[in-house]
Amino acid sequence: MIIVKRLQIMGILNVTPDSFSDGGEFHQLDNAIEHAKQMVTDGADIIDVGGYSTRPAGHTPISVEEEIRRVVPVVEAIHELNLGVDISVDTFRSEVAKASIEAGATIINDQWRGTYDEKILEVVSEYNVPIILMHNNEHGKYDDVVEAMIAELKESVELCKKYNIKDENIWLDPGVGFVKSRDEEIKVMKNLHKLVDLGYKVLLGTSRKRMIKELIEDDRGPKDRDAGTAATTVIGINHGVDAVRVHNVKMNRDISDVYMKLRGN
Repeated sequence: MIIVKRLQIMGILNVTPDSFSDGGEFHQLDNAIEHAKQMVTDGADIIDVGGYSTRPAGHTPISVEEEIRRVVPVVEAIHELNLGVDISVDTFRSEVAKASIEAGATIINDQWRGTYDEKILEVVSEYNVPIILMHNNEHGKYDDVVEAMIAELKESVELCKKYNIKDENIWLDPGVGFVKSRDEEIKVMKNLHKLVDLGYKVLLGTSRKRMIKELIEDDRGPKDRDAGTAATTVIGINHGVDAVRVHNVKMNRDISDVYMKLRGN
C-alpha cells in the first residue's frame, strides 16, 4: 500500500449575500449548514466560513456586528455537529476572530496578514489557534513580486512572534487574486516552492479567481472554472503546499488523492 502525505482541502463557505463565486447561495443558516455537511462528505478537512465579501469589485463594507451576526451562528452550528473537521473563519477583525473562536472556530484566516487589526494576533495567541497570513498590502507595486511577497510575509511572521504565536500555528498564503497583476500571479504560482521553503505551512487559494478565467481564455462564469482551479491544485502539490482553499471540494479531493498516490509521495 502506498502511504502519502495527504493534501488538506479547505472548503469555502461564504455566508454573504454578495459572494462573487456562488451567488450568495449559503447566507441562510440552513443552506450553510447543509453545504458544510456536504463538503465534509466530499472530503474537506477544514470549513472556511466567511461573512465579509472580498469580491474584486462591488462589495459593500459591513460593520463588525453584522459580520459576527453572519458568521457566529454558522460556526456554532458546525461545531455542534461535531463533523471532525477544523473550522476556519475568514476575517481580518479581532472582534470577529474572538467571537468565532469562542463559538468553536479553530483557525483564523486573515487576508490582511495581521496588519489591518493587529489585535487579531493577541486573540490568536490567547486562544493558541493557528492563523493564516495571506499576502496583501495597500500598494500593489513590486520590483520583484515573489521577493516582495516573501519579505512582507516574513514581516508578518515576525509580528506573530512578537505576540508569542508558535511557529506551528503560522500558515502562509501567497494571496493570489490580491494586489497582483495576472503576470505577477503566474510568477507567484511558478515560484510557490520559495514560499514553502520558509518552513511554514502554506495554503493556496486560487479557486474560481480571475487568473483562472484568463488562463482558460474564455468568458465563463465562476462555477465553470473548477477544472482550471484543479490544475492549480496539482501545481501547488508539485511545489509542496500543504492545503488548498476551494469551492469544489470533491473534484480537488479526488484529483489530489489520485495524483499524490500515483506520484508516490
